[in-house]
Amino acid sequence: MIQMNGTKLIVSHAPFWHDGDSLFKMNLNYVLALLPAAIFGVTQFGGLALGVIALSVSTAMLWEAVINLASRRKNPIGDLDAAVIGLLFALMVPATMPWWVVVVGTFIAVVIGKFIFGGIGATPFHPTLLAMAVLMMSWPVYFDFDAAYVAYEFNHTALAPLAALKFQGISATGLFSLGDLFMGQEVGGIGSTFGIGIIFGGIYLMLRGYTRWEIVVSFLAGILITGGLFYLGNSQAYASPLFHLFSGYTLLGAFFLATASSSSPVNLIPMFIYGFLGGFMIILMRNIGAYADGTVLAVLLINLVNPLVDNIRPKAIGKGVPHA
Repeated sequence: MIQMNGTKLIVSHAPFWHDGDSLFKMNLNYVLALLPAAIFGVTQFGGLALGVIALSVSTAMLWEAVINLASRRKNPIGDLDAAVIGLLFALMVPATMPWWVVVVGTFIAVVIGKFIFGGIGATPFHPTLLAMAVLMMSWPVYFDFDAAYVAYEFNHTALAPLAALKFQGISATGLFSLGDLFMGQEVGGIGSTFGIGIIFGGIYLMLRGYTRWEIVVSFLAGILITGGLFYLGNSQAYASPLFHLFSGYTLLGAFFLATASSSSPVNLIPMFIYGFLGGFMIILMRNIGAYADGTVLAVLLINLVNPLVDNIRPKAIGKGVPHA
């Protein structure tokens, strides 16, 4: 409060305008958008998938409650932010993931990825991706989807398309049709394979204003353009861009991971650069890198350069011009 000429003025911190929305409402919409992929995962992989989802969501919320209690902070568990982190994590891991790996993963995501960096709005990296990266580096054997689902029988093929491409060559792409990939007839994370469900969920979030279409479109353009250039250069060595689009974590990355508000740009031109760079990096990692997918590391990399990218702004018309 300040006083000027006998008049008292109350000055508060930003934001100065509120649209009536809330964290609970936003995160509830994220949960609704992820439900089609989650339901498909349960029908595809059975009770094991349901168990992983339940354990992941519950332990993520439990870690948040414990860490806030220990730090004597108000418990924000009701805003569903930890639930979204846990649900995303569950949808990215196989249904056969050991329970202790799920618990460790949600701990890394919530305690390290979210709380240590400052909580909601202060996380430079997507918490779920940070946990996935640590687990994939520490225990890569648990992310071998082909080995994880060896006991399952599918109508088409029990192979992870990107792993088949990496280790068996371009001929492996003949095992998959684009229709099968689009409808989730592949092995992978519990909810990351159901392309049509992820797309509908992502469009729902864009229509509600929770996801920026600029990032999604430029991300997908990065996949299609970069993948298309490789394919046109040597179609006998590289898969088609549509194969990359509907395989692995690509769609989940485009609609749900790269678009996280605290780790993505807020300015228009930077959003296009940021999204395109993510798709570009994924194709580079898949085609000439050591990783079969690359989405997790690619999105973490663009999260890292986000502050630099967000400073790129076109020069104002007339700026620097005398008497403009």
